[in-house]
Amino acid sequence: MIKTPVFDGHNDLLLALWRSNDLDGNDFIFGREKGHIDLPRCKKGGLKGGFFAIFVPATNVAPEAFWERHPDLVKNKKGAKEKMPSNNLLNTEQISQTYAYAATIEMINIARNIADQNPDKLEICTDYGTLRSCIDKEKIALLLHIEGAEAIGSDLSQLEILYNIGLRSIGPVWSRKNIFAEGVNFSFPSTPDQGDGLTDAGKELIRFCNRKKILIDLSHLNEKGFWDIAKISDKPLVATHSNVHSLCPSPRNLTQSQLAAIAETNGVVGLNFGIGFLHPEGKQDKNLSLDNMCKHLDALLEILGEDGVALGSDFDGIQISNHISDCSGLPKLIASMKKNGYDDTLIQKICFENWLNLLKKTIG
Repeated sequence: MIKTPVFDGHNDLLLALWRSNDLDGNDFIFGREKGHIDLPRCKKGGLKGGFFAIFVPATNVAPEAFWERHPDLVKNKKGAKEKMPSNNLLNTEQISQTYAYAATIEMINIARNIADQNPDKLEICTDYGTLRSCIDKEKIALLLHIEGAEAIGSDLSQLEILYNIGLRSIGPVWSRKNIFAEGVNFSFPSTPDQGDGLTDAGKELIRFCNRKKILIDLSHLNEKGFWDIAKISDKPLVATHSNVHSLCPSPRNLTQSQLAAIAETNGVVGLNFGIGFLHPEGKQDKNLSLDNMCKHLDALLEILGEDGVALGSDFDGIQISNHISDCSGLPKLIASMKKNGYDDTLIQKICFENWLNLLKKTIG
C-alpha cells in the first residue's frame, strides 16, 4: 500500500542528537533506541521531510561534551546549572547570545554532517525547487529552522551568517523572553496575552526576514508580539506547531482572532501533536484518542480552509499519544482522519501539499 507522504512543520531531532553528543547523526541514519524520528521510522511512516528545529536549551541541559569543546564558555553555565534539575528542558531562564550561537552552529553542523555523509538519503533544502527535487529523489528534505532567536545579536549579523549556511525559517522567540520578543509560559489554563510586544530590535528582525525570504514562525510568541508581526510582515502568517485555544486553553494555542488573522494572509497552521496542547483539560494523557487531534483539525479547517491547515508534530520535543508513538505511526493519524470523513485530496493537502505551497510563497 502506498503511504500518504508527510511534510512536517516542526521536530526537535537535532536537539536530541546534540544532547546525546551524536555529532555525525549516525543514530538518525541507522535508528535510535529512543525518541520519535530516525530514517528507518521515517520510511515506515511516510515522513518525507520537514522543518528541523534548532532549539538551544538552558545551559544546565547542554551536554558536558559541549563545554569541553568550548572551555571559553564554561563560565556562562554557572548558576543556571544549579537552578534547575539537569533534565529540565522547560527552564525559561534567559541564556547568553554567545552560548546560544555556539550551540546553534553545532546543531546545524550535525545536519550538514548527516547530509554530507549520506547525500543519497538526506538533503538540506534552501528553496522550493530543491525541496521538490529532493522529495522526488526519495531523500529526506530538511529545512533548517531556529526556535528562539537567542543566537542572534541586535545587529542581526549572526542571522546573515546563519542564512548563508542554510537557515530559512525562524521563530523569534521560544517560551522565554529575549531581546526581540516575549514568549508564553506553559501555565494552564491561560491565554497568549502575556507580556509586551516586539522590541525595536524585534521589529527590525521581522523586516530583515521579509527581505531575505526567511519564514517567520509565530508559535510560542505572545499575543502582543503576534499582532506586531501581523502589522509589519508582508508575508503569510505562519504558526508551525500550534493548536486551537478554544478547544484547549493553553497559552501555546491560538485564539479565534489569531486564526482569523492567519487565514486573511493565506497562511498556515501546523497541528501540534503534544497531548498537553490537545487535551481539553491540558492533561498529559498518553492514551489520548486520535479523534481529539481531528477535532483540532476540524476547528482549524473551519477558519483557515483546506489550504491553511498542515501538521507540525513537535516530534522529539513533546509528549505525544501512544496511538502514534513516533513518526512510524503517522499512518494511524491518517487512518483516523479518514474515519472522521476526510477525503484523500484533503488529507494530501494537510499532510504534504500545504507546507510545500506555503514555502513556495515564502522562501521562494
